[in-house]
Amino acid sequence: MDFSKLNAAEQAHMTKYIEKKQMHDFMNLYAGLVERCFTSCCSDFTSKALSGKEETCVMNCADKFLKHTERVGARFAEHNAETMNEAASSFKQ
Repeated sequence: MDFSKLNAAEQAHMTKYIEKKQMHDFMNLYAGLVERCFTSCCSDFTSKALSGKEETCVMNCADKFLKHTERVGARFAEHNAETMNEAASSFKQ
């Protein structure tokens, strides 16, 4: 985003807002990861420690979730770049 038309106070406010939004989004992502992997992998509540099977499941679940999130982010960035290029080329015409 281009904040060059805003004064310093407005730029600082927008920067702080974006950082807060990014932290909120990250926390939602993390909470979703924890909930999904816990629900899928943890079933034995007789011990506070994870069993070997549960630990392996959690590691695989987290790895898969993070790879999926990374892939979706990459595809979104590609789509956004294409959209920006199309908008720029139609603007020039």
